[in-house]
Amino acid sequence: MEYFLDAFSKYADFSGRAQRREYWMYILFYMLFYIGLAIIDAFLGTMVLAVIFSLIMLVPSVSIAARRLHDTGRTGWWQLISFIPLIGVIILIVFLAQDSHDNNAYGPNPKLA
Repeated sequence: MEYFLDAFSKYADFSGRAQRREYWMYILFYMLFYIGLAIIDAFLGTMVLAVIFSLIMLVPSVSIAARRLHDTGRTGWWQLISFIPLIGVIILIVFLAQDSHDNNAYGPNPKLA
């Protein structure tokens, strides 16, 4: 939960780096909250809560993905590759799952700090 709150506190910070664990723990809690809200919405017969949650979490999700891509030595603009049907999402997941690089243009390796 600490990783989720930390990512939310860096709401629109697109600079720096995010470790692999930080990113995937954020995604885990995001999915858990989203599924929980979708279940509540299913009982209510609406999709309002899940949609509102997704809209609120849009900017933090993009910013933590940009910081994760910085950690792999890529610019955050690589997220746009997800607009290519099927292959784009697969390539983006591979990029996000790669290990950290040493010091790069985006700062020192957070693993070594």
